[in-house]
Amino acid sequence: MTGIALRPDSRESIPGPMVKDAADRPQSGRFADGVHLFPVRVFFEDTDFTGVVYHANYLRFIERARSDMLRVAGIDQRAAYEAGEGAYAVARLAIDFKRSARLDDELLVISAIGEIRAASVHIHQRVMRNGEVVAQAEVDVAFVSREGRPRRQPAEWREIFGAIAGQAITGAK
Repeated sequence: MTGIALRPDSRESIPGPMVKDAADRPQSGRFADGVHLFPVRVFFEDTDFTGVVYHANYLRFIERARSDMLRVAGIDQRAAYEAGEGAYAVARLAIDFKRSARLDDELLVISAIGEIRAASVHIHQRVMRNGEVVAQAEVDVAFVSREGRPRRQPAEWREIFGAIAGQAITGAK
């Protein structure tokens, strides 16, 4: 049996390769009712010395959710960047903190597409715990060239955003 040793001096091993089972793959969100849902568990590293989530870590949570939303929607930012087309960059972000999250809390980041423009997209994001808003953010992401200049985002991507949001995109091509 091939596998990965549990300890360097151990003969015990875990069958490999490890990513064949869906349970061993990284966490992924999903779309439901026109929004993207992304679960997050609060780990010790996410908290400050008082045991609550450090404010900057909410930005990490919502960034992961936005990145996952693009991936789940079929938007391959990495391929676009490597092909020289560009990538999304946060152009504006405003966040409101409503409640404190704590170690081991189960949070849900809900992302909704707002206005879709030629070179940018507005996204409303809420971090929820048991149906209550913990934090909420308004985010504008701009599509930029490798040189950092704004440029039109791919028409197919605008169409995907429009389908998610239930908006008809005219002149997308």
